[in-house]
Amino acid sequence: MELGLTFPLQRFLKEKAPVYGTEPDRRYCWDLHVIDLRGRKCLLAVHCHSRYTFVRYDVAPIAWADISGLFREGVLESLTAAGFSQGQVKGYLGQAGSLQVTRTHGRREVAFLNRAWEDVLKMDLCLDTDSQAQPLLDHAVNTCPSRCAGVDGLGWGLERIALSL
Repeated sequence: MELGLTFPLQRFLKEKAPVYGTEPDRRYCWDLHVIDLRGRKCLLAVHCHSRYTFVRYDVAPIAWADISGLFREGVLESLTAAGFSQGQVKGYLGQAGSLQVTRTHGRREVAFLNRAWEDVLKMDLCLDTDSQAQPLLDHAVNTCPSRCAGVDGLGWGLERIALSL
């Protein structure tokens, strides 16, 4: 599985630019970005195939050092809260293989990420500042209808991620 880091996230992590990804199946690709919500550094992760989005709020500085672990924990908690069994999520992660850090996956996918960020900011009232996991915010963003280039219909992330699992 490939985790594409945006330029701002690369700078935030003080990492040099990773290599380009080679995974042709976007079901096994996610793009990651660092955002500020209420003055706290947060992880925004967007699935490149479905636009499914999750947020990890107020990530501790030490957690950023293990971006793969942060992602794995976030995707497991988010998809489980969305109604998928832990077995389904772990099966998906197992099929995807090892996590590799790459650059973001293309213009279309970065457009998905930008749209997800806009939706997260619009749904700010759903933010639970007492928890790193954000099931209410994730649900609100993933059931918000939006049109994006390259996606048929309204592109609801929650419906489309189910096809990937």
